[in-house]
Amino acid sequence: MQTPPLTAEARLATPSADPAAPPPQKPARRRRFRGVGILRLLMVLFTVVGVGGAVAAYGLYHSLQADLPDYRWLADYQPQQMSRIYAADSQLMAELANERRVFVPIEAIPARLQQAFISAEDQRFRDHYGVDPMGMARAALAYAQTYGQGRRMQGASTITQQVAKNMLVGSDRTVLRKAREALLALRLERAPSKERILEIYLNEIFLGAQAYGVAAAAQSYFNHSLDELTLAEMAFLASLPKAPNNYNPARFPEQARIRRNWVLDRMVDDGAITAAEAAAAKRDPVQARPTRRPDTVPVGQHFTEDVRRELITRFGAEQAAGGGLVVRTSLDPTLQAAAENALRQGTLAYDRRRGGWRGSLGRIPFSANDWQASLEAMTRAPGILPNWRQAVVQSVTATEARVAWLERANPRAAAEPRTAVIDLSDTQWARPVLPTPAQQTYRLGAAPRRMSDIVTPGEVVLVEPNNRPGRVSLRQLPEVEAAVVALDPATGRILAMAGGWNFERSQFNRASQAQRQPGSSFKPFVYLTALEEGVPPNQRFSDTPIELPMGNGQTWRPGNYGGNASGAMVTMRSALERSLNLVTVRIAQQVTMARVSDTANRFGVISNMPPFLAMSLGAGETTVVRMASAYASFVNGGRRVEPSLIDSVQDQRGRVIWRGDQRVCQGCNAGPESQPPTLTENRRQIADPIAAYQIVNILQGAVQRGTGSRAGQGLNRPVAGKTGTTDDYKDNWFVGFTPDIVVAVWFGYDEPRSLGNGETGGTNAAPIFRDVMEAALRGSPPVPFRAPPGVSLVRVQLENGQSIMEAFRPGTETSANSGSGGGGSADRVESGLGGLY
Repeated sequence: MQTPPLTAEARLATPSADPAAPPPQKPARRRRFRGVGILRLLMVLFTVVGVGGAVAAYGLYHSLQADLPDYRWLADYQPQQMSRIYAADSQLMAELANERRVFVPIEAIPARLQQAFISAEDQRFRDHYGVDPMGMARAALAYAQTYGQGRRMQGASTITQQVAKNMLVGSDRTVLRKAREALLALRLERAPSKERILEIYLNEIFLGAQAYGVAAAAQSYFNHSLDELTLAEMAFLASLPKAPNNYNPARFPEQARIRRNWVLDRMVDDGAITAAEAAAAKRDPVQARPTRRPDTVPVGQHFTEDVRRELITRFGAEQAAGGGLVVRTSLDPTLQAAAENALRQGTLAYDRRRGGWRGSLGRIPFSANDWQASLEAMTRAPGILPNWRQAVVQSVTATEARVAWLERANPRAAAEPRTAVIDLSDTQWARPVLPTPAQQTYRLGAAPRRMSDIVTPGEVVLVEPNNRPGRVSLRQLPEVEAAVVALDPATGRILAMAGGWNFERSQFNRASQAQRQPGSSFKPFVYLTALEEGVPPNQRFSDTPIELPMGNGQTWRPGNYGGNASGAMVTMRSALERSLNLVTVRIAQQVTMARVSDTANRFGVISNMPPFLAMSLGAGETTVVRMASAYASFVNGGRRVEPSLIDSVQDQRGRVIWRGDQRVCQGCNAGPESQPPTLTENRRQIADPIAAYQIVNILQGAVQRGTGSRAGQGLNRPVAGKTGTTDDYKDNWFVGFTPDIVVAVWFGYDEPRSLGNGETGGTNAAPIFRDVMEAALRGSPPVPFRAPPGVSLVRVQLENGQSIMEAFRPGTETSANSGSGGGGSADRVESGLGGLY
């Protein structure tokens, strides 16, 4: 039986049998205990670090995912697409785009093009779940192998990560951004399908040449649609995402070829194409055939800008420029060109008559052999017409000046010098402008007697080739401005709108934005108010001076144009035809200005017009568009006409989301064998139809016998309208119409100042109206104005013996008697029935 070993304490208490024996071995046992302690300490440390790391990782994850946007909207995401604006004849007017992109669904993208991008950017796209660990490891290994060689690290982002980076996270190059990108990519894989992710990627990716998406890139580089691309072209497009500018074939053809061939090799590795197909594709040169931007309508820039502003108002700036909208407008490009040409010819005619010569554009150092560089370096004058040239004066004699300019056959061609002669006889309009001592107005000097009175060598002027060989005409940009609006009175569709001399010179639209006094063109609304009150058109009023207290101790003494009052009793018709101010004021007094103000508000001419008698003579402010639509209500039977620029707006899927014509169509969606559809008239009746027709009838007389006679010259059809001239000849107007079209013209300076004595609406605005109307009606037969039911047309004899058909409200044919200020009798009448006239 063995005796158990003694404890350490017992051994110390028991005397040793052998004093020479060595002491017991204690250090080994202690080293074992010390090792266990260190292990325990390390385990505790590892546990603390692990728990702390997990907490930190969770906190980082929570922070990253809290900053991530909701990825589920991606299922219904629509990328930005440029919106297009079209004229009424489907010609392209403008493209609105933050990014030039054409969206193509994945089904319409060729399978080989899809595979080309997968091979180049993410070979395991079909297999991974948003992040590719093998790709990341491969990129890290490649980086380690090339470390220190100055090469860029190989990318490891998947297509899903690129979608996350480009669309949801941003492009800042930080570790946290990469972490958010990877986390979001994992989430994206759980929402839309792989096909949807690839569709978004192929339509969003920037591929250089201002092209976003494969469809836009195919057009930009090769002028091809996607189904026209060759295998080599597909591989080239797939080579671009990493660095589009570095592989632009126009600048770096060799780098582009190498990168394309690398994509082809990757497609062979993935089994997408055969080695033979790749070899054949590699033999194709990398040759870009860039497409030209589609031609746009060269006119109507003010119209287009108003359309753009309306789109932003209705749909917001982002949707207007990136919603892929198809906007169809009412613009008639032919009529628009005619309106702009008429406006320019009218302002040029006034400028030659009244503007004088305001000097050259500047001066350049000139010598016979060294002028081209200086002329080319001179800034082009904004607003010059396409057929005008900026030329330098080479030499001057008493009767002519020789000028030279640079001509290019096309924008890329070399400039070729041209020379021609300006004749003194062609410059008699170029009188010097002489400022008055007050420096507020000016007067013109005498006609030039020698060419040196106009130009000297080295001066830069504008010239226009004329029909005489070797001769040009001196030109200058007019200071006076004008605006034109033409619209369809049946619908309110604006067919043409010119907002000034030139959009390049001034983007301000004087047709829709400028508030100007309408002058006498406002008078028809005063007379309409009287006609609605039952006053017949042959009612007589006194054309004598009148004095009216203004309430501030002063007296208002209105007068007729020219300051003369006939002192006679004149009919309401004659007063409007001759634009008599005194009679107009008396009529406004009789019907009250409150009713006139209500009429102006109903027609949309002037909202909330103060009921002052001066307003009856057009002292308020309105726009050219408002005047055109208000006159359209006359010819439209007294119904409110709302002017419109846009016919319809479609979204990127072709659905109509807005339509300008708000009338209800009954049966428009019925089958082909159904009854013809009918439109329900829902426009507001704002005036009595008979009174509206009576105004139309009187305004015909204003064109035939009154102040607007120049407006109807040569048109050979029924035309109605009214001139307008404001105080001190600051604003000229003519607003007129036929049954098919309304045209409104304003003429004046941007900063109101006198156009000069005798410069009236009949002088300046009416000829522009006539030219626009002639272009609008060319080739169409005359159409009479349609009288409404119940009107009575009576043959009457005017004071000058002329016989006309006057329109009366039934029962008022013989009721005319003395009006304000005197007696009189009705004209001789002969009863008849209403109808077409």
